[in-house]
Amino acid sequence: MWVAAVIACGFATLRWLRVAQREHYLSWTVTRFAQRWWVTSLINRALFLVALSGLGVAVAYPTAGLLTALVTVTGPLGLSITGRTAPLRWTGRLRRLTLAVVVLTGVLASIGGVFGGALVVMLSAGIFMPLLVDVALAVTAPIERRLSARFVDQATRALSRVAPRVVAITGSYGKTTTKNYLARLLRDSHATVASPASFNNRMGLARAINEHLAAGTEVFIAEMGTYGKGEIAELCSWITPTVGVITAIGPVHLERFGSLEAILEAKAEILKDAGTAVLYVDDPHLATLADRTDEAVIRCSTRDPTADVFVDGAGQGGVFVSGEQVATLEDVAVFPGNLACAVGAAMALGVPAAGLSGAINELPEAEHRQTVSVSDLGFTIVDDTYNSNPAGARSALDTLERVGAGSRRVLVTPGMVELGPRQHEENVTFAARAAGRVTDFVIVGRTNRAALLEGTAGGRASVMVVDSREDAVRWVRENLVDGDVVLYENDLPDHYP
Repeated sequence: MWVAAVIACGFATLRWLRVAQREHYLSWTVTRFAQRWWVTSLINRALFLVALSGLGVAVAYPTAGLLTALVTVTGPLGLSITGRTAPLRWTGRLRRLTLAVVVLTGVLASIGGVFGGALVVMLSAGIFMPLLVDVALAVTAPIERRLSARFVDQATRALSRVAPRVVAITGSYGKTTTKNYLARLLRDSHATVASPASFNNRMGLARAINEHLAAGTEVFIAEMGTYGKGEIAELCSWITPTVGVITAIGPVHLERFGSLEAILEAKAEILKDAGTAVLYVDDPHLATLADRTDEAVIRCSTRDPTADVFVDGAGQGGVFVSGEQVATLEDVAVFPGNLACAVGAAMALGVPAAGLSGAINELPEAEHRQTVSVSDLGFTIVDDTYNSNPAGARSALDTLERVGAGSRRVLVTPGMVELGPRQHEENVTFAARAAGRVTDFVIVGRTNRAALLEGTAGGRASVMVVDSREDAVRWVRENLVDGDVVLYENDLPDHYP
């Protein structure tokens, strides 16, 4: 039995360490994911009850613990150890976390041994491994922060030595697109370095600075993300922004923050030491912030022609600065709000408005954000797999309808996540809206299945449920033909049910 218990703990450790790594080593996220997995299907609920029953009986009859060990090795069904979208990467941090989990498990087993229950404790550790991983994350967090301090110190010295002006960009969504737009707008006039990909946390930004900031850099564009109050303030304490940009306030990560007001407060930390604030005032939260902030404010809009920067939301009138047209959008596929913020940041840095026209018409395409292409089978693909917010989802439906006018229109989606208490409601609303505009609605996975089914119930779309994105892609390729169009809206990594 001891061999079975140890093997079960080993499998469970690997499975839940992968979840911890995918969730950026944030404490108390692993237990939340475990709850989702064990309750999302009838068979997983049954397996968990079997595991608990085995534990209870094992107190008197140790061989019953084999049931618990077997469930721990195999379950929850659907959550693999190796991973489809992101396997375990044995980084230094993961090794230290693994050691902490092993030590905690050993300590608990030793305590159990004092009372004659070491085997039951080991079996319990396997089935409740998510909680042990979360405890280990909390215990090791201060150690990891101390170990990373030297990289932050190195980055701080580099910033002091090179002395670039810093544009810090945050927002519930649109950060990366705005950053990429701004980098192109500045390319011809300033030596610019932008943080790569989504390197938007403490260690990611330190790495971006240490690896990419070179002598002569005039502007550093820092994308800043946050999961809670104080994180952006800490980033700005050593990456002091000249310009602070906020692109949007929305329910993304609402389950972590609790309210939109808390999200706004956390994002607004980016303005504390910035000389100029660039705000997308079509967002009512940011319009209010613009009225009460002490910094100089550049107001950006796609609706108000009197704003400091106005980009015609219809994409026909072009780009206006202080009421003067500086560029036309010559069949350029852009996100108008993000472009407005990028132009506002360029204005804050003193870039002449008259010189922006050429760069605006050479803006990079936002990858996996309403990207339109044609498959090898002839049907059109709208790739919006990097989007998971209600506003972006509504916009993607507009794109789908425009691209697929008069054809078979298919929506493939697992729904939206991290929306806290609004997640079910937002997915029902989105599904109801989509079900009246698409011919086929393909629901992927179990995370939002109930909400999406509820939303599609009154629509005209044909609804199909599949377990994975691979199954959805296979169905699309088998059923769509030249002239049809499919929208892939969001794509959850495989540590989601």
